[in-house]
Amino acid sequence: MSDPQLQPEDILKLFLEFLSVEKGLASNTVQSYSRDLEKLFLFLKKEKKTWLEAGEAELVRFIHEQSQAGLSPRSLARLISALKSFYKFLILDGRLIKNPTINLVSPRAWFSLPKVLTVNEVKSLLGQPDERDLQGMRDKAMLEVMYAAGLRVSELIHLKLADINLREGFLLCRGKGGKERIVPLGKSAGHALKKYLDQGRLLLARGPTDDLFLTRRGGPFTRQGFWKILQEYALRANLSAKISPHVLRHSFATHLLERGADLRSVQLMLGHSQITTTQIYTHVSRKTIRQVYEKYHPRA
Repeated sequence: MSDPQLQPEDILKLFLEFLSVEKGLASNTVQSYSRDLEKLFLFLKKEKKTWLEAGEAELVRFIHEQSQAGLSPRSLARLISALKSFYKFLILDGRLIKNPTINLVSPRAWFSLPKVLTVNEVKSLLGQPDERDLQGMRDKAMLEVMYAAGLRVSELIHLKLADINLREGFLLCRGKGGKERIVPLGKSAGHALKKYLDQGRLLLARGPTDDLFLTRRGGPFTRQGFWKILQEYALRANLSAKISPHVLRHSFATHLLERGADLRSVQLMLGHSQITTTQIYTHVSRKTIRQVYEKYHPRA
């Protein structure tokens, strides 16, 4: 059996290496699991327990504490997933015999419906950037591409020049775990992107770079940087909902399903490994269908 007397930071390092190297999880997921386990170790320190001594009762109290602190159902589901993965790792590594997470059940996060914009709200948002301005031209292309392809913000900001095929109308996207997928680009996104590439990008570049979207300083975007731009345009469009980059992704999926797209195709475009993840959007579509029914059926 491996030496069980490792400090929390040492066992965490081994676990994160396991997730990255052996499981091949995306860096964002690994970082999220790391933060979740750091919270666990702080909790166990208050409980005067080590990660080896923690049982189901301690883990349930920890999850309850996080729930009381305001963690969303989706974040709680990820937290429980992190705990389950950690203790499975300890068993695989020969450090534990009994798994204290075996009876933990994730909250049904899929019932927390994602926020979505209407088609008109998306149209208003995408119409905010001023394409006569260099940055407006870039921002218009970024927003159009994100909505047209249903990208995650990390996928958008990491796009490279070679990932774009305007002639055929698609882009190559690298999603979670390094998985690649090909997503179509609509005419509006293609037009905005071509204009940015022809007239804007070279003026933003400060040297050789293969990043598609560049900041004022000629470097790649951060997630926070793009979020700030999105918030500014959301305010200009008088959108009352709290807009995040993921809201555009949710809207992309919902609008496709509302117009008759099949779930499997939407799953492929979103890059979901499981179709059950995509099924959350069917709840949104059913809600819309119900509203239409109640509005127009004579005996609703």
